[in-house]
Amino acid sequence: MQRIPFFEGLDAEEAERVARKCVFRRYDERELVVDYDDPSNDVYFIVSGELRVLIRTPAGKEVILTDLRPGQIFGEMAAVDGAVRSANVSALTRAELCIMSAAVFKNVVFSQPAVCERLLRLLTKRVRDLNARLFERSVLDLKHRLYAELLRLAAPRKGFDGQSIISPPPLQHDLAARIGCRREQVNREVQAMVQEGLAEKVRGGLVLLRPALLEQRVSESLEQAG
Repeated sequence: MQRIPFFEGLDAEEAERVARKCVFRRYDERELVVDYDDPSNDVYFIVSGELRVLIRTPAGKEVILTDLRPGQIFGEMAAVDGAVRSANVSALTRAELCIMSAAVFKNVVFSQPAVCERLLRLLTKRVRDLNARLFERSVLDLKHRLYAELLRLAAPRKGFDGQSIISPPPLQHDLAARIGCRREQVNREVQAMVQEGLAEKVRGGLVLLRPALLEQRVSESLEQAG
C-alpha cells in the first residue's frame, strides 16, 4: 500500500494486512471501470495510468467532470452512502488500479485518524471544485468558461517564464464536453485566442502565452457577475 498516497502513514504491518484484502487489476485504454447507476460500492486507487470521469445523458451527450491520475482515488462516495454510482469512469490509457471493498475502506478510515482526515479533506475539495465550476457555468459566458477550463488544465511551461502549456493538446470535443458547448464554438474561441496572442499551438501542446491575463479576465468577469 506504500504506492498509494491516501494510505501514507500506515505502519508496515497494517499496510500489509490491508493490501491482502485488495485486488490489483489492469485496464486497457478506453475500458469501462464503473458505469453510471452501477450498484457496486468498491473504492478505486490509481496506481498507474489516467482515467476520465463523466456523465452521459440518455441522448448520448457527455459532460466531462474531471480526469484522474496516479495517486488519486474514486468511488469513495458509493462506499460511504451505499448509493448507486453517480458517474461513468473509463480508462484514458492503460491503467492499474487497486480495488478495495467498501467494508475494508470504512474500517481503515474509522480506525486511522490520519486517513479519516485525508478523506474529509478530499471530499471537501471536491465539493468546493464542483461549486466553483457550477458558479462558472451559471454566470460566465462561453469565452470565459473556456479560459477558466484551460487554466485548470495547464501546467507551467518549463523554460518559458510566465507561460503555461496543456500537453498533450486538448481535443476540441473534450473541451466542449467540459464547459457545455459545441465543438465548433471551442474551435472559434481558440482561434480567437491565437489571433489575439493569448495562445499558441505547438507540437505536442497548446501554449497559454499570457495565463496571468486570462486569470485576470476570468476574475473580472466573475466580479461583474456577482
